[in-house]
Amino acid sequence: MTETVLAINPEVYVDRKRYAWLLSVFYPLFPVYAIGLHAWTGIEWLLLTPVLLAYGAVPVLDWLLGEDQSNPPEMAVPALEADRYYRVLTWITVPLHVIALVAAAWYAASAALSWGGWLALVYVTGLASGIAVNTAHEMGHKRDWIDQVLSRLALAVPFYGHFTTEHNFGHHSQVATPEDCASARMGESIYRFALREIPGGLRRAWRIERQRLARRHLPVWHWRNTILQSHAWALVLQGGLVLALGWQTLPFLLVHNLLAWFQLTSANYVEHYGLLRRQLADGRYERCQPHHSWNSNHVFSNLLLFHLERHSDHHANPSRRYQSLRHFDDVPRLPSGYFGMFLLAYVPPLWFRTMDPRLLALPHVAGRLERVNRGLPSKL
Repeated sequence: MTETVLAINPEVYVDRKRYAWLLSVFYPLFPVYAIGLHAWTGIEWLLLTPVLLAYGAVPVLDWLLGEDQSNPPEMAVPALEADRYYRVLTWITVPLHVIALVAAAWYAASAALSWGGWLALVYVTGLASGIAVNTAHEMGHKRDWIDQVLSRLALAVPFYGHFTTEHNFGHHSQVATPEDCASARMGESIYRFALREIPGGLRRAWRIERQRLARRHLPVWHWRNTILQSHAWALVLQGGLVLALGWQTLPFLLVHNLLAWFQLTSANYVEHYGLLRRQLADGRYERCQPHHSWNSNHVFSNLLLFHLERHSDHHANPSRRYQSLRHFDDVPRLPSGYFGMFLLAYVPPLWFRTMDPRLLALPHVAGRLERVNRGLPSKL
């Protein structure tokens, strides 16, 4: 692998994963790969190949390759974050998300698929568009106008335009507290969590955006409403597909959107399960620390998700770019990457059996239920 050297004084840092991040760029095209396999062979079950790879091969590769616990030296971080290459990768990914959705919708409308084939294609496409939220997540924390615009376009793919507002100003403020709809509670299944998180996030985003606009003496239905900006692009994209391909495309898009939303819910579920920030005497919560997020250093799945799994550093330092996120020795650690953890979460008894003992064994929990998030405040 070609290596990039960031020359710094007094040491030289070599970013050995520089070109490996291209996996995050091209991974969202897996609906296109599935379509190619079906067009080539005529075998419908091959449309599910990306799902088998994601939930079969990726956890195995995470296990085989293990974890990368290395960190860039802090003296190298300014140069690393200033390297435009890493930002361009996220920019390139956005149109690929759009291409994947357009190709899948076209194929669903034009190919003679059975109901099973149709369901396989919509499922694969929904998974890919769920990753579009992750792409938007990386850019949505940055202040540059290009990142902000492209993050809204990425969110238009799964019609989830409220995410950046909700995530940046809602979730990051209330993470790992009973008040946060995007932090899972101990003993809460992913399905019960989804019923709380999806509508709760939507309500919170609109409340935050309404308050932001009111401070500027603007009505909520205004072109500067960032949620409406993304929704407008979604209407153009998805409405254009319906007009171009016919009304039979509408059910495909609706199911696709729901599946994409559930992918985000799956990530939210595993990232903070049961973790709790303590409530101080004045009613405020302690500052968010790395140990308030579950972390994963598994190599392969991190390379597919722009380092999303190094979530502990992200919440402690949300403006830090993906290429410079750090490993910490003393944070809660997941036994697998996200794809393996999603499989566990979808079977709640297996999830509880795996994660509840890990949660209670954490040093800052020490088996005390009042130190975990069960939907109740915890005071000093």
